[in-house]
Amino acid sequence: MKKAVILLSGGIDSSTTLAIARSEGYECYTLTFDYSQRHRRELESAEKVAEALGVKRHLVTRFDLREIGGSALTGEGEVPKHKAEAAGRKLEFNKSSIVNRQSSIPVTYVPARNTIFLSFALGWAEVLEAGDIFIGANAVDYSGYPDCRPEYLHAFEAMANLATRASVEGKIKFRILAPLLYLTKGEIIRRGAELGFDYGLTWSCYDPAPDGRPCLRCDSCKFREKGFSEAGLKDPLLLQK
Repeated sequence: MKKAVILLSGGIDSSTTLAIARSEGYECYTLTFDYSQRHRRELESAEKVAEALGVKRHLVTRFDLREIGGSALTGEGEVPKHKAEAAGRKLEFNKSSIVNRQSSIPVTYVPARNTIFLSFALGWAEVLEAGDIFIGANAVDYSGYPDCRPEYLHAFEAMANLATRASVEGKIKFRILAPLLYLTKGEIIRRGAELGFDYGLTWSCYDPAPDGRPCLRCDSCKFREKGFSEAGLKDPLLLQK
């Protein structure tokens, strides 16, 4: 059976990506990061998702990105909240790239996060002799993070095949696979629902309330709300007591 390493945060996108990899016949190895993020509740969801989808091994790697700082998700500043408006970004498509019209990158951007995560995944993939690394990056309904763009993923893939012994020796050609890259959040949720995935296992909120409930006002919560509305489905997480 072909092997793959899948980055799994416990959110909608990474969980759907895992469900897709599993449906394509991969033996799945999931990698989750405890980097002292303020929304550490997602770690619990990642574990539940990995167990529900029967991964071969679920690995949690721990390090503290608060020491580097530079992000509202690692404790610096407030997570932006919205009132009632749906969070959304107008995007322009062209032949080679997606251009975000947002004037600035949001404060929830974590410096070099996907580069750090993919580097860990690459190291594990080389040890496992797994040529495919899956990431739930999305360039349509996303918050404007530069490390979710197709150009970035292509560049990392090229680097991976220059920087590893397995590739240089011709044993493995690494691929960075992002099956959700050009899907809207609604399309992502419909895809997961078609595969029978239970989104009640997932978590999205950047700034949970003291009682553990999602805030329903941060970017991530608004994208989740928008996605379920577009998919014509109810969010099972909000139906839970």
